[in-house]
Amino acid sequence: MLSQPNTIGIIGGVSVFSTLIFLEKLVWWSSKDRQECVPFVVCSDPELSKEFPVLSSFHSFNSRNAQTQFNHGLIVGNLQRKRLFLEQSGACCIVMPCHLSHEWHSEIFEGCPIPFLHVGDCVAKELSKANLRPLVAGSNVRIGVLATDATLKGGVYQEKLQSQGFEVVLPDQATMHHIIIPAIEALNRRDIEGARNLLRIAIQVLLVRAVNLVILASDEIHGLLPHDDPLLKKCIDPMDALARSTIRWAKSTEKCLMQCIRSKKIHITEYVLMKPSEQVPNPSNAFFRTCDQILSACV
Repeated sequence: MLSQPNTIGIIGGVSVFSTLIFLEKLVWWSSKDRQECVPFVVCSDPELSKEFPVLSSFHSFNSRNAQTQFNHGLIVGNLQRKRLFLEQSGACCIVMPCHLSHEWHSEIFEGCPIPFLHVGDCVAKELSKANLRPLVAGSNVRIGVLATDATLKGGVYQEKLQSQGFEVVLPDQATMHHIIIPAIEALNRRDIEGARNLLRIAIQVLLVRAVNLVILASDEIHGLLPHDDPLLKKCIDPMDALARSTIRWAKSTEKCLMQCIRSKKIHITEYVLMKPSEQVPNPSNAFFRTCDQILSACV
């Protein structure tokens, strides 16, 4: 069990590679300027991908609605068990670097005694602070979203963006069927150049509709365009926002703890966190209460 009050718990996504990419960002970005990397614990289960395959496709969500309903309980139960494992391992904040898993964020979060960051919230808040101006007079700032049918139907990003006053623009059915899906099929055939060209067209279709930025909310299309492609300046990787928000939470919690100790609001001995022992039936509860004390004392 980890004992730092700014420990991050990470629920691995359907794709192990997307989890590793998120971890790379978390490690590098939090340890820049010779700082220590934020403490974290990861739970990555390959069994999860067996419950997700029909949902991670770009093909029609509606046509597989029955299968979605069939898997719902299994998926949520699986993710809830991972959340509980991370809590018991000492995590004081939970994140999920997976677009699709966020469809059930509220259910997974139910009963959770610690913060559980939502990728949609992280993106919406960052965009809100960017002071974007609408490209069409008299309208709100428009943000495009490219994602799987399952992610779009679940409203993972739409609701959070709309709550911040943005107008969300989604690809129409013609774009999905004639551009996006063929792009993924080309990628599966290892036709990288063909997939890239189709993705460029899909982004351009949204840009023509006067969107300021396009959110690339899919592991399939992440990293498809080369780093020097000018279109990337108009695109957002939501996991970047999640990683930055995670680091801010960990750093601010650590800073708050140090300030509390220096100002003697709480004696340092109160932060000797309890570890599993025969004398402590449920050490994780005491650990979470200590984290709450830190934040309350610094208000």
